[in-house]
Amino acid sequence: MSYPICFVSLGPGDPELITLKGLKKLRQAEIIYCPATMNKNGQLLSRAARIIEELGIGESAIRLFTLPMSKDRTEAWKVYDALYEEAASAWDEGKKVVIVAEGDAGFYSSIQYIYDKFRENRIEVERTAGIPAFIAAGALAGLHIVKQEEQIIVIPGTLTAEELSEKIKAGYVIVIMKLSQCVEAVHTCIRLHPEANFHYFENVGTGKEFYTSDRKQIQGKIFPYFSLMIIQ
Repeated sequence: MSYPICFVSLGPGDPELITLKGLKKLRQAEIIYCPATMNKNGQLLSRAARIIEELGIGESAIRLFTLPMSKDRTEAWKVYDALYEEAASAWDEGKKVVIVAEGDAGFYSSIQYIYDKFRENRIEVERTAGIPAFIAAGALAGLHIVKQEEQIIVIPGTLTAEELSEKIKAGYVIVIMKLSQCVEAVHTCIRLHPEANFHYFENVGTGKEFYTSDRKQIQGKIFPYFSLMIIQ
């Protein structure tokens, strides 16, 4: 009997923010593939694996795959192709296979590339929903992110100060993911738009989570990789 390959969304980082359905899939899995990165000292780091271990699931099922941290995705696609082959082989053997993603696996998640490849090759897959980081961030700050007739846009940090300023003037609630890519644009707009509220978050759902809406604090920050902003 073959089981669907399951893509489990882990949420923003707090193990308690995974869904019950996702936790059930992890507990049933024989193999759990987790993304990892390598630091400057050659040490593998995996927030996903840490979440799984904190849920009481043994390390024996965990398999790490290393993703390069680069805007050029060529090497990442090679890693994903290798992961596809390994996971498909395990699935062929009747293994219960899970591939995990932080946040939601279908929201700004490059792991979707493999999901689509499985479907194209008629390998049964399913996906559990997860809590995106900006939703957890809103809860952390007690924000009513959007209300009544307000409109929200979620954008990656590839925009310029001019583009961000236009969206602020248009009255959108703005969520910026991958904030570290647009530090100067954000700093410029903080100076240009005293009427807007800038809510800055980093490492949401972890022991290092941080939130501030103080403009001076935000302008003194070096935005890390796991940071985001909500502008209202």
